[in-house]
Amino acid sequence: MFDRILVAMDTSAIGKDVFEEALCLAKASNSRLMLLHVLSGEVEGSSSVPMFPTMGYYPGVSERTLELYQQQWQEMERYGLELLRSYTQQATAAGITTEFHQCAGSPGRTICRTARDWKADLIVIGRRGLSGLSELLLGSVSNYVLHHAPCSVLTVQHRVSTHPEATEHDQTIENLQISS
Repeated sequence: MFDRILVAMDTSAIGKDVFEEALCLAKASNSRLMLLHVLSGEVEGSSSVPMFPTMGYYPGVSERTLELYQQQWQEMERYGLELLRSYTQQATAAGITTEFHQCAGSPGRTICRTARDWKADLIVIGRRGLSGLSELLLGSVSNYVLHHAPCSVLTVQHRVSTHPEATEHDQTIENLQISS
């Protein structure tokens, strides 16, 4: 069936559903998992932080704003790594060989490149259900991956949750965002 499953994670509420679906598949097919989190300001719901590792000069941006961006970027990195470590521990405890990687870049391209380099048989990715103008304006990482992936792709549809933890998680992410 599948030997290597790349799990494209983000810090939104759907990330947990994506992980659980991939874990279930890995258990059923005795697969390895690669958990991937791409740091980017391109994705809906992500912070408005410029990509510091790949960009340098920001004309017209104050020194204080740059400091805030840097702090926010570091918080995004820290939070992403904590999330990846937590999910890796859960998968390992379930007997699944799991590794993780976090990097900065364009999410769709980075996911496809990682799948190709890691020789993934399957990519599991979330889908928020954007369509029409929203998808056109915000883009769609899952749509890009579906059209450019070097392997099969499983999209996990976003489920709206009324669970208090989901609301708290969404609020935490909103608190990380800076308005410029």
